[in-house]
Amino acid sequence: MCGKMGAGKSTFAKSLAMSCEAALLSEDDLLRDLYPGEVIDLASYATLSGRIKNALAGHICVLLRRGVSVVLDFPGNTVAQRSWFRQLIDRAGSHHQLHYLSVPNEICKQQLRERRATNAHDPLQDDATFDALLAYFAPPTPEEQFVVILHERT
Repeated sequence: MCGKMGAGKSTFAKSLAMSCEAALLSEDDLLRDLYPGEVIDLASYATLSGRIKNALAGHICVLLRRGVSVVLDFPGNTVAQRSWFRQLIDRAGSHHQLHYLSVPNEICKQQLRERRATNAHDPLQDDATFDALLAYFAPPTPEEQFVVILHERT
């Protein structure tokens, strides 16, 4: 998944997994279940996310090699984040799709506000975090060699 914070990646991932009868792995769910209350800032997120990726990489590759479709609800919003996807794809020798949700900033921020109203315990669902992360956001490029499926919302 690629798309700015609040673009709807998790909602889309759930729908995609159901429609394809695929296994869904959600970084947000794993962080919440494995590290409750420990994601308090971007540094703790990066550390804990890295642990999850390291732990899951081999398992994901086994699933892919056995023909199980896997939807990864992990952000691929930077070249570095997408390099993890590329490593999995290459290691497993699997086909892939990178779904890119292109959504205007104001819609993302509005969706974050709506999410915060129903999920107030997440400290990183605010405009300040959105703005900070936006500086690092990079859409996928042809050089990365992903099969990109673009979903534009205006």
